[in-house]
Amino acid sequence: MYTLIQTGVNNNKRHLAELSLLLVAIFWGTSYGLTKEALTYVTVLGFLTIRFLMTFCILLPVLYRELKSGNAYDWKYALPTGCILLLIFLCETYGVANTTASNAAFLISLCVLITPFIEWVVFKNYPGGKIFLNATLCLIGVLLLSYNQTVGISINLGDGFILLAALFRGIMVIVTRKLMIERQLSSISLTAIQSGVVGVSALLLCLMINPEANIHIPTSPAFWFTTLYLVLFCTIFAFFAQNYGVRQTSPSRVALLMGTEPAFGAAFAILWLGEHLLWLQILGGVLIIASATYSSMDKAHD
Repeated sequence: MYTLIQTGVNNNKRHLAELSLLLVAIFWGTSYGLTKEALTYVTVLGFLTIRFLMTFCILLPVLYRELKSGNAYDWKYALPTGCILLLIFLCETYGVANTTASNAAFLISLCVLITPFIEWVVFKNYPGGKIFLNATLCLIGVLLLSYNQTVGISINLGDGFILLAALFRGIMVIVTRKLMIERQLSSISLTAIQSGVVGVSALLLCLMINPEANIHIPTSPAFWFTTLYLVLFCTIFAFFAQNYGVRQTSPSRVALLMGTEPAFGAAFAILWLGEHLLWLQILGGVLIIASATYSSMDKAHD
């Protein structure tokens, strides 16, 4: 009887985690277009500093309480994940600044395909031979997405940064699961530490690299409303849900649910920013989503 109850509790936790991850995909899908608008007011490093220091300050009381009570004694294991998160957001934000929001949303979904490979290396869990076919289809999708009527196939600097961000996202899922398994640190405190690492690191980079341009406080209400949305929904809720999700379900399930993000991102970019995609680019985006999602479908049903 106890086993049945415990199984039911575990299933409820898993379902809650997966619903939370789907909401993360929706919020993150909107973040590309909104980030692109925010970057019209401030530099990339300045934006990351403001966004993540705001997040850290909001979550600091919770972290302080848990540190004081001794519940966050293993906080040091969160530091490496914060460093990886810094790399993700540096690449993502520079990428969004130099490519379209819809391109960024599609290309970032390659993390779904990359994650099973990293899981294979770290956990010795072979993802199956079909992964190589899916990788080929994804490559074709990237080439179609990068098609330009003027110059043909061309992957610009922004696209390259987004591809790097996809790699680091895949690494992030695996490293978080490996380091945080059986740790007592709560998901909120984990998010606070990660945000602190990103915010402080970005501030140091601002001071070292062209501080005259990077140390700038925007006065536009539109910037602050956008940033507040990104902080509350795309950072605090999203990181909490992702950190909770990777503890309650498999890395491939996480990747599968997060694979819906580009569809929301592209739709938002088209409706909100008025971006336009050629039919070949739409086909490329569909190929990326379909092949990346299918690559983790078997494990998602484990």
